[in-house]
Amino acid sequence: MKVIVIGGGVAGAAAALALRRIGVEVTVYEAYAEPAGQVGSFLSLASNGLRVLRSLGVLEQVRTAGIDMPGQRMWSGSGKLLGDVPRGRLRDDELHSVTLMRGDLVEALRTRAVKAGAVVITGERLVETVTTPTGVRAVFASGRTAEAALLVGADGIWSTTRKLLAPEAPVPEYAGLYSVSGVSEGIGTEPGVFNLTFARHGAFLHLAAPGGRVWWSAQVASPAQPDLTGTDEEWLDRLTALYRHDRIPHEILAATVELHRPTLMHRLAPIPRAQSDRVVLIGDAAHPVGAGQGASMALEDALALARALAAAPPVAALAAYAAERAPRVNKMLKAASDNRDAKTAGPLGRWMRDLMMPLGVSLFYARATAWLYTYDCGELPTGVLDAGERLADR
Repeated sequence: MKVIVIGGGVAGAAAALALRRIGVEVTVYEAYAEPAGQVGSFLSLASNGLRVLRSLGVLEQVRTAGIDMPGQRMWSGSGKLLGDVPRGRLRDDELHSVTLMRGDLVEALRTRAVKAGAVVITGERLVETVTTPTGVRAVFASGRTAEAALLVGADGIWSTTRKLLAPEAPVPEYAGLYSVSGVSEGIGTEPGVFNLTFARHGAFLHLAAPGGRVWWSAQVASPAQPDLTGTDEEWLDRLTALYRHDRIPHEILAATVELHRPTLMHRLAPIPRAQSDRVVLIGDAAHPVGAGQGASMALEDALALARALAAAPPVAALAAYAAERAPRVNKMLKAASDNRDAKTAGPLGRWMRDLMMPLGVSLFYARATAWLYTYDCGELPTGVLDAGERLADR
């Protein structure tokens, strides 16, 4: 069976690897010349996402490229500790959360997928899909066409595949937050702890990185969509002014040596359908969730899709996949919405949060997050792994 994957990011590369593991012939079409590279800043993988990487055989490569983050601390803007919990896991989980650059995750997945026999073609932008008697035909802007039994849309929040599949689907909207990330030096930060500060103007994340550096990300609340133009110096001055009353962010911003360009954060209302008989959406193309779970949910999608296709013909498999994923994705979308609300709370909301969070974390954290972190997509059928990959691993 042949499958076309549109998009070579986290979801697309993971899908290519998972599908090769069940013996499917996979070709990935990526619009950009370089689908990996250091696009974006850092991301985190929780225990549910790490289980998928273990099933796909790339867990150790990703751990080597990233930073183990067993703990998370939450702070108020004044520096008061609000909670100290396991990061992306429950306390008895053997898998610690890992934080790494997005490009490093994509590269690890894509390298393994190619080794397993997947083909990656860059510089091809999808413009049309056509149902055929035996599957689907993809038409690209260059004039290239390709046919397969089914097509997987893994082309992100601005998905072309989604527009073609469901023209009536909503479009992404600005979520009231924008993100600016960077690197600081000379700041004493405890290794292995992911720090989240609930500041006046949004959340501020930071963690100890190799070489005595600190990776940080400001997720700034702004009801009006900001103009993203300006120099790095101007953006750093803007952030310094916004966080001048927040002790931890202010100290870290003052030691900044590298700035990543600002990006808008978007949300997508639930779409009417995420699959047809021959086309299916995964990852951000179907459900951008954020809340530190975007990459992990994309990985879950990839593994669940491959398991469905290993068990049934394409049409039945896509229906089964959609039915399996819908309840979990919908619950995650609600959690992501609550997460955004917490980052954009007003003065009264911040006061209540700072007052009640220490008690709430100690009493309810494990129960409230068990559904998320203990989830296991299962394993792929054994014995199908490409012989070339087995030889290359020796």
